Amino acid sequence: MMKVTVDQDKCASSGNCVMHAPEIFDQRDDDGVVVVLDENPPADQADNARKAEAGCPALAIHIEE
Repeated sequence: MMKVTVDQDKCASSGNCVMHAPEIFDQRDDDGVVVVLDENPPADQADNARKAEAGCPALAIHIEE
């Protein structure tokens, strides 16, 4: 099972994660920092989660599989 975590202190508020995986990530309204909507996304979202991790300029997203 995939587990998605984020380091909000590292987040650069780029929005790449939301662009790649809107079912898994959102951003806080006040400062744009990443929020995880689904820590254990279904298998059909795994590729999107990996794309979000790879596309994060701040390396704030971590995936354990």
